[in-house]
Amino acid sequence: MKKSDHPGFVFEGQLTEEQLAFFDKNGFIKFRNFIDPETVILFREEIRRIEHELLSAGVEFVNGIPLKYGIDTNGAVMIQRMAFLNQFSKPMSDFLKQPRVQELVKLLGPYDGRVSENEKDGLILNHYINTDNSNWSRIGWHTDSPRDLFLGLRRIMPMLNVGLHLDDCPFENGGLRVIPGTHKQNIFRLLFRKKYFIDHNTDKDEVGMDIQAGDLTVHDGRIWHRGAQSPLTGEASRRRVMYVPVVTGKYRPKHKDSPIPFYHKLGALILVKHKIKPEKGVKGEVTLLREKAEA
Repeated sequence: MKKSDHPGFVFEGQLTEEQLAFFDKNGFIKFRNFIDPETVILFREEIRRIEHELLSAGVEFVNGIPLKYGIDTNGAVMIQRMAFLNQFSKPMSDFLKQPRVQELVKLLGPYDGRVSENEKDGLILNHYINTDNSNWSRIGWHTDSPRDLFLGLRRIMPMLNVGLHLDDCPFENGGLRVIPGTHKQNIFRLLFRKKYFIDHNTDKDEVGMDIQAGDLTVHDGRIWHRGAQSPLTGEASRRRVMYVPVVTGKYRPKHKDSPIPFYHKLGALILVKHKIKPEKGVKGEVTLLREKAEA
């Protein structure tokens, strides 16, 4: 494992040939200071507002996607993974429509693509924190592509995941890890190179990077990646990252009556099989967490 020796690019409104070539070779790219500090603060405030509304209403699913609950550093129930944030926030919805965000779709070339505001899980939040009661402090090795097979598609479709980082996360503090170039691997390696989500081991070829609040990363859905756990605990370990997919193919919007995708069910089964504490967000878990927080 090593830190990427590339400092990242500055996005100036249009993708350059150098940036396109870097992404094509490595399968990931970082843009420094994609949003300013004021927008970082705005999005953090929007997240707190949305979380409060969902907690107050006892919401456990949004458009069929389960929310993942945990307990924060102050002992209060928190939501550690939220879906379709853009449907609850005009500033976030407007952000996804900005021309410079739409420009990132070109990284999917030669395929036509679109920012997936109402498909898959929409704009999500991964809220990592390392505490004794956290249910979301890391995520194991995986690629994003096989979920297409669980959605009934006959083949894996190209996609991107665009990540907006809302907290500083130096390389030493964990965070995004990728294995460069694996977006060009064959289908066997894509499906079986590692044990999906349960493998958290370091890889000799993986790289991480220094990330600051406001940075934006994009990775190809076929690349192997993970979210490494912070060696720190409590507030110092907090990482908030919003992701939105860029997809191609048939338009498949989600709605309030959408069923739970099979890949979410499968993920829970894998955790149970390997005796890993399952993530929250299933019926009844919110009540249990409230009781634990109040005990």
